[in-house]
Amino acid sequence: MTIEIKVPQLPESVADATLVTWHKQVGQAVTRDENLADLETDKVVLEVPAPVSGVIKELRISAGTSVTSGQILAILEEGAGKGVAGDAKPAAAAAAAAPAAPAAKTAAAPTAGGEKLAPSVRRMVEEKQLDPAKIPATGKDGRITKGDVVEYLDQPAAKAAAAPAAGKAAATTPATGAAGRQDQRVPMTRLRARIAERLLEAQQTQAQLTTFNEIDLKAVMDLRARYKDVFEKKHGVKLGFMSFFIKAAVEALKKFPLVNASIEGNDIVYHEYYDIGVAVSTDKGLMVPVLRDVDLQSYADIEKNIGAFAVKAREGKITLDDLTGGTFSITNGGTFGSLLSTPIVNMPQSAILGMHATKERPVVINGQIEIRPMMYVALSYDHRIIDGREAVQFLVTIKDALEDPARLLLSV
Repeated sequence: MTIEIKVPQLPESVADATLVTWHKQVGQAVTRDENLADLETDKVVLEVPAPVSGVIKELRISAGTSVTSGQILAILEEGAGKGVAGDAKPAAAAAAAAPAAPAAKTAAAPTAGGEKLAPSVRRMVEEKQLDPAKIPATGKDGRITKGDVVEYLDQPAAKAAAAPAAGKAAATTPATGAAGRQDQRVPMTRLRARIAERLLEAQQTQAQLTTFNEIDLKAVMDLRARYKDVFEKKHGVKLGFMSFFIKAAVEALKKFPLVNASIEGNDIVYHEYYDIGVAVSTDKGLMVPVLRDVDLQSYADIEKNIGAFAVKAREGKITLDDLTGGTFSITNGGTFGSLLSTPIVNMPQSAILGMHATKERPVVINGQIEIRPMMYVALSYDHRIIDGREAVQFLVTIKDALEDPARLLLSV
């Protein structure tokens, strides 16, 4: 029995997608729920799972083609481990009938222990020409994570194996000019193009300004050092700084509701809930998954949800629902060493808080010079609805809450 493999129903706000990679070719066996192809939209990467076990009979769409919901991608002959019924052609001949596509994009995806690899992990494995079976897996259900690949590459044996592969790749790349200088032209992914489009739209549409302040994090660091072991033992997650900043941001948003509002036409929409987006960096670009109703979440809940979103984003499992509906955002450039920056507002939101690196600096405390762990913070905001007074006082509220964490407990 032949089964049509179709493009899944795309989210309402997504018109089409691009078929990025085929992980199976004509004549190859597949198992039920195995990922056959990756579809990239301007927001997320979607997988196309096999509805039944069987053998690929025909590929109708080549990699790099735009597709829409319900479009037929391939034909699958049901029956695991068997050849295509009534088809005497060898697999090699059948493969020749498949749509032409670049070899790099049509290569079968490596697997580990029978489990599929996430797109970001697969890319690393293919680029480094690694054997997935040799990489110790720590992910759910024995899957290899991006961290597993990085840790494996740090081992001397892996470096030695990867070095010849890298050298071979370099040797086969055509050189230009006497000095061997060269250019490489790579099409921008839909996700990267959409990020660029939204950032440019935000700058052209909103009247964005940025105000700054600095926070003495000694009280938070002392509190964290005192309870981090007990916290991790009880809740199974580390106590990070982000949960403190999110809690402080919620108190500031309650005090200044305009910062939690957005503009729709000629109306200002006040959001009476607190859905905060936390920026996560991935190999495909910056994503901002949203934590819902953070005012109702505990510190442990926030830390667990942040960790879960980070894993989903980096493994290409993030969904469109995870990325939509936020009322305010926080980004932490300090994880990359940034000391000061002006973040761009994530539309249609009206403000974004930027965290930065914590550095020990001399400050005056009660007339005495002391060395304190200081962080610069930035608030970029839409000046069309948020005045400078509210923006400055919003940051001061966050500063006061973090320099005296008891305020977060008492909501003062």
